[in-house]
Amino acid sequence: MVMAAVAGVWWSATGPSAEQADAGSPATDAAQQASDAAVPSPTAEQRPHSIEVQAFFMNNRLDPEITCEKVFPVARKVPATQALARAALTELLNGPTDVERRGGYATTINGGVTIQRLVIEAGVAEVDFDKRLEEFVGGSCRVTAIRAQITATIKQFPTVKEVIISIDGRTEDILQP
Repeated sequence: MVMAAVAGVWWSATGPSAEQADAGSPATDAAQQASDAAVPSPTAEQRPHSIEVQAFFMNNRLDPEITCEKVFPVARKVPATQALARAALTELLNGPTDVERRGGYATTINGGVTIQRLVIEAGVAEVDFDKRLEEFVGGSCRVTAIRAQITATIKQFPTVKEVIISIDGRTEDILQP
């Protein structure tokens, strides 16, 4: 696979690389060092100032049966970064804009949730949120929708095959109906 770095973001023929989607993992650092030596740095004019990512929200107009597991993408521009997965999740946590809300988009994720840790390695994204994610959460539909929004937002990166969600490091007893 041919990859090139533009403004510190690694691109392949299919778009941003998921291994490069979030900085800080050993795979990211090693790949970046190897590619830095092989690919010349672009000039300031060649570097993108922003990159488009998607955040996935519920939309009862697009899913009138309200299945709770169907989510729909909205495009967001974010500053160019190596941490694309984190940027996409941050956009998800910011919730729909007023224009998006008028278009029927909604979120089931509590306001004020923070990402404590995000690691992408070997096709697995592990994301840890603070306890706010599960506060006042009840009902299987809402829990399913929260998981669907997070999973779809991270899986937009083609090399992410699995998403593990945790809260304060716990994976077993979280987001229960």
